[in-house]
Amino acid sequence: MRGRYLLLALLGLALGLAIPALLGGRALGPVLAQIRLWHLLALLGLIVLAWNLNAGRLRLLLGGIDGRRITQRQALGVVMASEFAISATPGGAGGPVTYAYLLRRHGLPVPQGLALYTIDQLLDMLFFLMALLAFAVYDLWLPEGARLAWQILLLIGLLLCGAGVVVAIVRRYRRFVLFAGRGLRRLGIRPSTRRKLMRRLLEYRQGLLRIRHYSPWRLMAVYGLCAGHWLLRYSVLYFAIREVGGRVDWLHAFLVQMISLSLGHAILLPGGSGGAEASATLLLLPWLDPGRLAGAILIWRFVTFYWYLIAGAPVFLVLVGRNLWSHWRADEVPS
Repeated sequence: MRGRYLLLALLGLALGLAIPALLGGRALGPVLAQIRLWHLLALLGLIVLAWNLNAGRLRLLLGGIDGRRITQRQALGVVMASEFAISATPGGAGGPVTYAYLLRRHGLPVPQGLALYTIDQLLDMLFFLMALLAFAVYDLWLPEGARLAWQILLLIGLLLCGAGVVVAIVRRYRRFVLFAGRGLRRLGIRPSTRRKLMRRLLEYRQGLLRIRHYSPWRLMAVYGLCAGHWLLRYSVLYFAIREVGGRVDWLHAFLVQMISLSLGHAILLPGGSGGAEASATLLLLPWLDPGRLAGAILIWRFVTFYWYLIAGAPVFLVLVGRNLWSHWRADEVPS
C-alpha cells in the first residue's frame, strides 16, 4: 500500500514539473535566469506570514473551547504539519487527520478536533463566498465581465454545496444518522462498529455546535485572520507573473488559483500536482506566451506546493513521524 502511495506521489511530482517544462521548452531557461533571488525569498516570506496568521486563527478557535490555551509556536507547528499532510496526500486527506491528532495532544478529543477543523474550513468557505460575490459585483461593471461570470458562478455553487452539507449534518442530524446507519448496514459493518461511528458523529456535531458559543468579536477576529491568510497566499501567482514580465489582473490570477487548485485536488494526486498546472496553463495561455507562463507556474507551485513540502516535512516528522513510524513497523510484523 505504501509503495502504491509513493508511486502516486512521484507520478504527481513528475507531472507537475513536466507540464511547465514541456510548455516552456527552450524559452523556459532564459525566463528562469531572470528571476531575482530576493523576489523569490519575499514570496516565501508571504507564505510564512500566512502560516502565522493561520496559527493565530487556530489559537482563537481553540481559546473559544473552555478557554484552552496554545502558544503561537505550538499552533504554528500544527499548521505547518497539517499543511504538509494536505500537500503530501491525495485530495488533502491527511490534513484533517494530522490536525485532529496534534490537537489531541493538547487535550482536545479527536471528534472535537475534526469539528474544529470543519469550523475552520467553513470560515474559509465564507471568505471565498464573500470574495466571489464582491468580485461578481465588481465584474459586472467591466465590459469584459461576461468572460469571468461563468467561473465566478461555478465557484459560488461549489462553495454553497460544501457549506450546505455541513449545515445539513448539524440541523438535520437525526435524518443524516438514519441515512448513514442504513448505508453502513448495507455495507455489512458490524453493529458495534456502527454504534461507535454514530457516537463519534454525535461528538463531531456537538463540536460543530460550539461555534454558537463564540463571541462575535472572536469570530470577527478569526475571519480577519482567515481573509489575511488567503489574500497573501492567493497573491503569489500575480507576483510570479509580474516577475517574469507578464501582465494579468490580480482578480484574474486569484480566480485562476481557485479553479486550478480545486480541479487539481479533484484528480486525487498529492497537492493536486499535474491538474493544477494543466488547468492554470489553459486559463492563462491567452494572456502569456508559453515561456513566461511556464516560468510563472514554476514559481507559483514552488512557493505554494513544494515549499509546503520542504518546510513542513521536518515539522511533520518531529510532531507526527515517530508515532506514524511505530504504526508502520507494527504493520510489518508478521502475524
